[in-house]
Amino acid sequence: MKPLKICMVTTFYPPYNFGGDGVFIERLVTALAKAGHEIHVIHDRDAYAFCAGDADRAAKPIEHSKPGNVTVHTLGNERHNILDLIAAHQLGKPVGKSAQLKELLSQGFDVVHFHNVSLMGGPEILKYGSGVKLCTLHDHWFVCATHVLWRFDQEACTKRTCLSCTLAAKKPPQLWRYTGAIADAARHIDAFIAPSHFAKKSHLANGFPADIKVLPHFIPDENRELSLSPTDDHQSSLDDLHPRPYFLFVGRLEKIKGVQFLIEQFRNYRHADLVIAGSGNYEHELHLMAEGLNHIRFLGRVGPDRLKNFYRNAIATVVPSLCYETFGLVPLEGFAAGTPAIVHNLGALPEVVQGGGGLTYNNAEEFIAALESLRTDPHGRAQLSRAASNNLLSNYTEQRHLSIYYDMIAELSRSSSVQEVR
Repeated sequence: MKPLKICMVTTFYPPYNFGGDGVFIERLVTALAKAGHEIHVIHDRDAYAFCAGDADRAAKPIEHSKPGNVTVHTLGNERHNILDLIAAHQLGKPVGKSAQLKELLSQGFDVVHFHNVSLMGGPEILKYGSGVKLCTLHDHWFVCATHVLWRFDQEACTKRTCLSCTLAAKKPPQLWRYTGAIADAARHIDAFIAPSHFAKKSHLANGFPADIKVLPHFIPDENRELSLSPTDDHQSSLDDLHPRPYFLFVGRLEKIKGVQFLIEQFRNYRHADLVIAGSGNYEHELHLMAEGLNHIRFLGRVGPDRLKNFYRNAIATVVPSLCYETFGLVPLEGFAAGTPAIVHNLGALPEVVQGGGGLTYNNAEEFIAALESLRTDPHGRAQLSRAASNNLLSNYTEQRHLSIYYDMIAELSRSSSVQEVR
């Protein structure tokens, strides 16, 4: 494919991001830039500052180097404009930054790729720009005011009680959600992309008004360590990162991520340790829950190089999310280091590991059984590790993702040309 001029539009972008969406967008940007395309990124630092909790503010952002053909346009400054963000949240369109966004998006891009733009201007922003226009559904913000289909801060949503749930989350109702704003904006997008079949189904089941293509996320080539040969003597590879065999959690420390479930299970499970990497608004409560449990270790935020070593030496990664994840980058990060995963049988998590390399559980009894099966059977773990590597190579490589991405753009470009002729 000839070099393209591509713009990524996202509320959060590293180092001003919280979770997997920003991580993936940066990886996609890097991969496209490496392939010779000119990439521009527009993100909103005001939104990050507004949403950041105490743990986020205390942690120093980890700056990443970027290729020379990547230009990052940062909206706002560290003195976030709360009124502008509130207006965008309530009206479903950009207010104070509208002119700036329109100017940035009028630079003749071949592709404009929107991501989570909820606080940049909601659905209205999808009307901006020209060229092939894509939008990736990283979470459920189009169909859920809390973005995560999490009812009353207690459980995954099985019944739509949106207004009362929004109020319970201490958020003001968004009146634009009760109009045709989303359907109107969706007509300006050539293709919506979901990272999993589950995410596609959950959006459509909750009234999303447009067709959705499925394109899973990927692990960058340079992050894969598939040259590692899993051995039956896995525990001999432990280094000074952690002295005892351990299971690893990586992610935001929020209630919906389910770390409290892990702590409760490890209260009586002492055959291996639990290592927790990440920070978030639920961190203080989790520390209190784990008080006196010396085999549970909190790392806080961990840089990517050090985190790779923790992945590599873990018996398995554990992903206990209580909400509907739209994808699962953490299992893939473990797969890249030859480490299998144990995931909650909910949302897109079982879909990510169904190609091999992971175990699923439905309850505490099945979770403990999964821990023990990997801890006590090194040969079985090694087989699962090889399956993880094969799954990654077959389904989640950078090359596979970009190939489908390019084909999608080419097809949409041809379709657009035909429509213009007509």
